[in-house]
Amino acid sequence: MKITLLAVGRLKEGPERALVTRYLERSRDLGKALGFTGFDVVELAESRATRAVDRKIEEGRSILTRLEGVPHIALDETGQSPTSEEFSRWNENLRDGGARNLAFIIGGADGLDPTVVKAAQHKLAFGAMTLPHQLARIVLSEQLYRAMTLLAGHPYHRA
Repeated sequence: MKITLLAVGRLKEGPERALVTRYLERSRDLGKALGFTGFDVVELAESRATRAVDRKIEEGRSILTRLEGVPHIALDETGQSPTSEEFSRWNENLRDGGARNLAFIIGGADGLDPTVVKAAQHKLAFGAMTLPHQLARIVLSEQLYRAMTLLAGHPYHRA
C-alpha cells in the first residue's frame, strides 16, 4: 500500500523538513517488507482567498481532486487520538483490506473543508492542542515510522 502525506502549504528547507524526510526514509526502508511503499509528501498550494471559509473550500476542492477516490485519513481536531498501536492497526487493516493507496491529509492554516473530513476513513487528532503544520508533519512522519516498527515486530518500549 502506497502512503502519501498530502499537505496544504510548503514546508521550507530546514530542520523540520529534514526530520520529516528522515522519518519517511526510515518508514520506506522498513515498510517495503511489510507491503507499504511510497511514503511521499505532496504539497498543494495554499488558497489566496481572503475569507477563511473560501480558503477551506478552495483547498478542499484541490485536495479531493488530487485524491481521486484514494482512501484517506484526515488530520482534524475532532478526530480520534489513537495510541501508537491503534494507529499501526489502522494502517495494517487498510492494507489487509486491499487498499492500494492511503493518503494522510494535513489542511491549510484554517483547517480542512468539511467535505474532505466527511470523506475520510478515519479522523486523526494529535491531542486537543493546536500544532503548527510543520510539527504536525513531523509527528505524523514519526508515527508512521513507529507504526512500521510495530508491524515489523520490533520491541516496543510501551509493551
